[in-house]
Amino acid sequence: MTSSRALLAPAAFLVLLVVAVAAPGLLTGVDPLAADPVSALAPPGGAHWFGSDHLGRDVLSRVVHGARHSLSIGVTATALAVAAGVLLGLAAGLSPKWLDEALARSFDVLSTLPELLLALLVIAVTGPGTGNVIFAIAVAQVPNYARVIRAQTFVVRHAGYVEQAVTFGRSRAAITAGHVLPNVLGPIPVLATIGLGQAVIAASGLSFLGMGPQPPAAEWGAMLSEARNYLRVAWWEALFPGVAITLTVVSLTVVGRRLQRRFEGRTP
Repeated sequence: MTSSRALLAPAAFLVLLVVAVAAPGLLTGVDPLAADPVSALAPPGGAHWFGSDHLGRDVLSRVVHGARHSLSIGVTATALAVAAGVLLGLAAGLSPKWLDEALARSFDVLSTLPELLLALLVIAVTGPGTGNVIFAIAVAQVPNYARVIRAQTFVVRHAGYVEQAVTFGRSRAAITAGHVLPNVLGPIPVLATIGLGQAVIAASGLSFLGMGPQPPAAEWGAMLSEARNYLRVAWWEALFPGVAITLTVVSLTVVGRRLQRRFEGRTP
């Protein structure tokens, strides 16, 4: 019961994020790009609940609308990483030993690099831009999913129902699609939930460095980058997007860990 109550706050915050992404107008009616020099650097108050930035833009509106940019990058990158990781993991687990060893060693080498560093290396080749940031984060996360799917494939391929399907003469493709693939995907929702939080951090970090959506786009990392020059006079300009990133990652991690415990049978 206690753990269920502890899950309420992060789950409620994630629902709020979904609303911010799908219908930001329900949370704020202010244009996130509307500048008002007269109100520049106004502290949090009645007119601007989260204050205004150096151009007089409403920080609350920019945080709400920024959820769409930050989460869309994270969700897209995670989806691409899952798809590529599943395919590569299956290929490794079902391939001849020499190919499996080559793929497995590649996964291990890439996994030793911090995801943000690996993403930076990819961007150094592809160049900045929102699309390239998504691609870079996806590449950095692929080894995490591929290694798990490879391990699951080794277990499933020797299961009795798979060996029985082989005995009945079913094709390799039919066995893979009908028996192996559905039974190796169990851990993916757990990993993807936690991985989404990591993708949001990476997206914000890369945007902070100027490699993602460019100003005046309301993206959390880009907002932090713009606010760093005004920390002494307008702490709120950096505080609220930073809090949004933190709460998003913490909420996704808490929910992901709870899903992991349930998947492993450690909670009812």
